[in-house]
Amino acid sequence: MTRWEKVCYYNSMEENTLSLNKRIGRNIMAYRKSMGLTQAELAERINYSDKSVSKWESGGGAPDIYVLVQLAEIFEITVNELVAEDVPKKTGVRRNIGLHALIMGLSSGIVWLVATCVFVLLSMLNVQGAIWTTFIFALPVNAIVLIVLSAVWKYKLLQFISVSATIWTVLLSVFCVLWFIFKLGGSVWLVFLLGAPLQVLEVLWAFFRYSVFRKRGKKQAEVK
Repeated sequence: MTRWEKVCYYNSMEENTLSLNKRIGRNIMAYRKSMGLTQAELAERINYSDKSVSKWESGGGAPDIYVLVQLAEIFEITVNELVAEDVPKKTGVRRNIGLHALIMGLSSGIVWLVATCVFVLLSMLNVQGAIWTTFIFALPVNAIVLIVLSAVWKYKLLQFISVSATIWTVLLSVFCVLWFIFKLGGSVWLVFLLGAPLQVLEVLWAFFRYSVFRKRGKKQAEVK
């Protein structure tokens, strides 16, 4: 191979690499936007910095194969689709989000169906007392179900909201037990004061987790 042929070969390889990087970056951007994620949110899921994601999407570089596999799992596609030449259809990933919402809705519906069945059963048995509190007790159960599902699908905001809902609905349930079942009355409402420090702790934990992931992502990006 002559010197000229070598130069042409290496130039061709460089052009192919740049073309592949731009293609991967375009696909990452399309799938990310289809899921409604920002660059920072996507970076948090793979423990990288948002600068790395921005670099990939602009074609200035490409993630390694391990990160490509991670991205494919997040977008619920194959690696081949992630590096394909065809522009990805945005509706594909949105259908997955819709499926997740449907599953959450069905799961919540089951919780309330069970609560309704218990209420009807207690009514038929002529159980005395505040049996309507059955629906109050269903609130924290429903919130816990959403915590589990949002954690599996990594919906951070929904997970945060669900944890907050769990805190306050559990306290509401405790209040109902003490007030309507045990008839304690008086200063039972003070139980809600426990929610304030618990809510503060959750907010601090959320910020701590977010900062740790960002620092870890920046360190990995510097290594790359």
